[in-house]
Amino acid sequence: MPDADHLAPDQTVLVKAACPHDCPDTCAMEVTVEQRGGKRVAIKVAGAADHPPTAGVLCTKVSRYLERTYHPDRLLHPMKRVGRKGEGRFERVSWDSALDDIAARLKQIAAVDPQRIVPYSYAGTMGLVQGESMAQRFFHKLGASLLDRTICATAGAEAMTYTLGTRTGPQMESFADARLIIFWGTNAITSNLHLWTRAQEAKRRGARLIAIDPYRSLTAEKCHQHIALLPGTDGALALGLIHVLVRENWLDHDYIARHTLGFEPLAERAAQFDPARVAQLCGITAAEVEQLAHDYWHTRPAAIRLNYGMQRAAGGGNAVRAVCCLPALAGHWRDAAGGVLLSTSGMFPVDTQALYRPDLLAGPDGRKRQPRTINMSTIGHDLLRPASSEHPPIDALIVYNSNPVAVAPQSREVAAGFAREDLFTVVLEHFQTDTADYADYLLPATTQLEHVDVVKPYGHLYVMANNPAIDPVGESLPNTEIFRRLAQRIGFTDACFADSDDAIASQAIKRSGVTAHYDWEVARRAGWQRIDVPTTYAPFADGGFPTPSGKCEFYSQQLADLGVDPLPAYVPPNEGPVSNPQLAARYPLAMISPPARNFLNSTFVNVRSLRDTEGEPHLEIHPRDAAARGIADGSAVRVFNDRGTLTLRARVTDRARPGVVVGLSIWWKKLAHDRKNANELTGQALTDIGRAATFYDCLVQVEAGATTSAGG
Repeated sequence: MPDADHLAPDQTVLVKAACPHDCPDTCAMEVTVEQRGGKRVAIKVAGAADHPPTAGVLCTKVSRYLERTYHPDRLLHPMKRVGRKGEGRFERVSWDSALDDIAARLKQIAAVDPQRIVPYSYAGTMGLVQGESMAQRFFHKLGASLLDRTICATAGAEAMTYTLGTRTGPQMESFADARLIIFWGTNAITSNLHLWTRAQEAKRRGARLIAIDPYRSLTAEKCHQHIALLPGTDGALALGLIHVLVRENWLDHDYIARHTLGFEPLAERAAQFDPARVAQLCGITAAEVEQLAHDYWHTRPAAIRLNYGMQRAAGGGNAVRAVCCLPALAGHWRDAAGGVLLSTSGMFPVDTQALYRPDLLAGPDGRKRQPRTINMSTIGHDLLRPASSEHPPIDALIVYNSNPVAVAPQSREVAAGFAREDLFTVVLEHFQTDTADYADYLLPATTQLEHVDVVKPYGHLYVMANNPAIDPVGESLPNTEIFRRLAQRIGFTDACFADSDDAIASQAIKRSGVTAHYDWEVARRAGWQRIDVPTTYAPFADGGFPTPSGKCEFYSQQLADLGVDPLPAYVPPNEGPVSNPQLAARYPLAMISPPARNFLNSTFVNVRSLRDTEGEPHLEIHPRDAAARGIADGSAVRVFNDRGTLTLRARVTDRARPGVVVGLSIWWKKLAHDRKNANELTGQALTDIGRAATFYDCLVQVEAGATTSAGG
């Protein structure tokens, strides 16, 4: 078969690619390419049948990837702002003109204080090459502020690391062999489709499936049982389960004695969480707590699929810690199909020294600089904070792989910060997003079909390779090339700024331990390379936790040394009747905003076929809460709190539990009828562990009588 670079007009070729999006499945894609008008053109995208996790199936979103790549609104040329910030009016300029001006502006700001320059990026691509390789090298050399990338996963990731020593768990394929699967804070059908297919196989074999979620999601609907707890109370439920396990002596004493640390103080802590108290805190019944503990002990193997939904509240980190204690107490780590899976990302040792070059932080005098760190979850506050010697102003933002005006909390404040006329903003993008409307320069970036990348998954055990299938659309460039050209213009001469994308991909993963045989050329030819672990993989069957003690740490001395509670605790939501009864009286409904099935964060929102399937922005509200407010199904409602207000279409349904409303997200604001989305109402408070966003710690009130029209 010919390769993609040497195609005759009547030939096609399959190119090995990898999905780059923020999903644990990280699917292997096969792109069918043909030659048209002297250019390579993709005509089909499909899942690779021979990649075990993908098994030939792509999700609805990525199966329509060509609609996104060849979208009529795709950015094709560098653009310079000509209107006011937020208006989205631009004129076409050349790459040389844009990059010359950007470099000059950044040099001017850096001459005063390079910390006034802030990179803002996240998981628009999960690729290690197009994500943070050349970009981090550039910002380190510049001396720019560091970014704490907290908006999604740090609460759970840090909590799991304090408890287990790493982020790993049973492999996706093993879930087919479980007899009990608990989906805790996850809608796997939407966000983990390939694990869900394994769970369905387990179900056909007789396994019991339980969903723990404030919302009766598509996943919860298909489970045998749905426990609809109140948002932010997961830690109380986990401690309640520990209480029952200890009370009934449903404990693997041998495993606890050999492989855990801190059982006695944990048991003492859990003694405070009897089922009656837990039922009151969580808004469920004591019988549900008792039965869940019973099932968890008596059904083997038992696996917990934990996800990031449950960590997006004040006590999210402690909740994850408490859940991660359960398989060690009950001995479920002994089984390959047992334990808890939040992420497998800890299995892939990224070579951060080679990839990001933190040594470039050394200044002209050779001494390492330590720039300030900006938390991406509080960008609205930081953009508007009065300048001081301790907090120099943010004078420039370089945004790539993210859409903060849509996705960051407390959106009205974020937009106000981006609207500052004195803020120099550069955005690397595929489309003119909500954030792009505020850019001074808008630079067209390539999509996954147009560049080289290597992707570290967080839901399976294969390093994924991405080969460019087509020529870049328009004048778009890979992120790496944009930062290479900026580095050259600023005068950075370090050899690493000349590294090719293939060289970076080769450097990305350490060749040690389970990745000792990592070989970029082998991976790119096959499309993937499995790490060196057994086919039947039970990571902690015999202990061996990579914590300081070598054990599962119910009690964490590391946390104690930081002045943090060393035991899993229940931290109630910041916004709730326990922590803030006055606020709860004014805003009695808890709002959560989980991902819509047809969107992935704010990606794919502008793909019309997917947006048409999703409909318009809406709010799901329980019939009891709707009746109390005179709200009819299909009517327009006003949703508000002290941070903002938005108008949504009501869906009266018992999928939302009483006291909770659900606004599926994340819509581009410009595609909503009132140019707002759910983040108009979310706040910038941070979690107990990990400094992460608290999107689901949000009280609102809902009123009937708003006016709206069909969404854009």
